[in-house]
Amino acid sequence: MGKRNDYIDWDEYFMGVAILSSKRSKDPGTQVGACIVTPDKRIVGVGYNGFPMGCSDDDFPWDREGDFLDTKYPFVCHAEMNAILNSIKSLKGCTIYVDLFPCNECAKSIIQSGIREIVYLSDKYSGTPSDIASKKMLDAAGVNYRKLKSEIDHLVLDFRKN
Repeated sequence: MGKRNDYIDWDEYFMGVAILSSKRSKDPGTQVGACIVTPDKRIVGVGYNGFPMGCSDDDFPWDREGDFLDTKYPFVCHAEMNAILNSIKSLKGCTIYVDLFPCNECAKSIIQSGIREIVYLSDKYSGTPSDIASKKMLDAAGVNYRKLKSEIDHLVLDFRKN
């Protein structure tokens, strides 16, 4: 008997962890997850977008529009920031997998943490001022970024499997 041939590759595996992490987000509009991996393929941090610890998601707004303090934007921690803050070791030379290309604020944290590569799924905000600033800083700092090229469209988790 030979080995299975239908296994997922490393990029798909780590992006899968990022996507699974995004399922913890309670944001009704955008759920983002992140997974940080060492060069030797060890996960050292995961995160998703949500409010800081101690800030109840029932007491803070989830709105996208309105007065600044009546929206989620001044309060939500992005997935990348949470993954960096949740990390268990130095991130120097690591790769971060994230399902949405990082904003300019997250790019600063990624650069400062020592992460050297970003693998992302969506770049839906491409060309916006935040995206332009993010890419300008990442390029200047020598952080590589690439869109995940996957042979699979979806992956099913079956909790009934023995």
